[in-house]
Amino acid sequence: MEDLQEFARQVFAAQPFSQFLGAQLASAGPGTAELRLPIVDHLKQQHGFVHGGVLSYLADNAITFAGGLALGGNALTSEYKINYLRPAVGTLLIARAQAKGTGKRQAICQCEIFAVNNGEEKLCALAQGTVVSAAS
Repeated sequence: MEDLQEFARQVFAAQPFSQFLGAQLASAGPGTAELRLPIVDHLKQQHGFVHGGVLSYLADNAITFAGGLALGGNALTSEYKINYLRPAVGTLLIARAQAKGTGKRQAICQCEIFAVNNGEEKLCALAQGTVVSAAS
């Protein structure tokens, strides 16, 4: 399990875009991942809500981590869909993803994205995607 977490930390640390946004890999396990992202002004759109592209990034990355760890290594997102449920406002975003079905070369994953405001988590987006093994 420690090797898996170390692998996940190394992969995450090698992602310049994740570092640019300020995202953090909070936890990772076989078929699971949790990403966190502090809500700061430059991630918001004109109405003061977190930009949908930021939520989409979190869903994509969390799904790929959960699927990749379920498949035992490097992976890529094949496709995903996201539903925005409510505007994301608060101080922190949390994306929790889990592989729901895993085969030899692909995993189907779901992700819930929460906005934390005054200590309360509110579900603001749901996503589902397919992750494929990048191994040749």
